[in-house]
Amino acid sequence: MNSTQLIDYCLSKPGTEQSTENRWQANQIKVAGVLFAMLRDIEGHPVIALKAGQQAAEQLRQQHPEIVPCDCLNKAHWNSVQLEGNLPDSHVYSLIDSSYQQVVAGLSEEQRQAIAG
Repeated sequence: MNSTQLIDYCLSKPGTEQSTENRWQANQIKVAGVLFAMLRDIEGHPVIALKAGQQAAEQLRQQHPEIVPCDCLNKAHWNSVQLEGNLPDSHVYSLIDSSYQQVVAGLSEEQRQAIAG
């Protein structure tokens, strides 16, 4: 799995768009203008930042050494997943799905309906 595959996967979800965050040299993926994934390199290693509930974020960090608090977003809710670790691709995709679903759940009813088409 590489960054391009992850970006493509993220963009396959309804209502998503990609932008660039120059300060962090990152590719941001948003749904209805709200960030749910950010891909970038940290010290030459690919990382994806994903949103999680506070308890889930902490639990994931305890279970997987390749998941750490995100250094540039709210550490209580954002994890950085090191893509060169031992985490199976299927787990990374599941974390992307969860991040997307969490952000969509926080949108207004009108925004959710617009995404659904």
